[in-house]
Amino acid sequence: MSDPVMAADGHAYERSAIERWLATKSTSPLTGGALEHPYLTPNHMLRRQIRDWEGARKAAVE
Repeated sequence: MSDPVMAADGHAYERSAIERWLATKSTSPLTGGALEHPYLTPNHMLRRQIRDWEGARKAAVE
């Protein structure tokens, strides 16, 4: 995951994947319930955690 976002269902998704989903649906891919709105919010904390994990993984390999 490189561009995590939060959807109205409170779950994190990769931006490109959830945008493709929302292009044809107005439901949560995880719960199947209707989303209150189609807006996506950047998940900066998750992005930072992913980058930290990637950095630690690369350091372990070196």
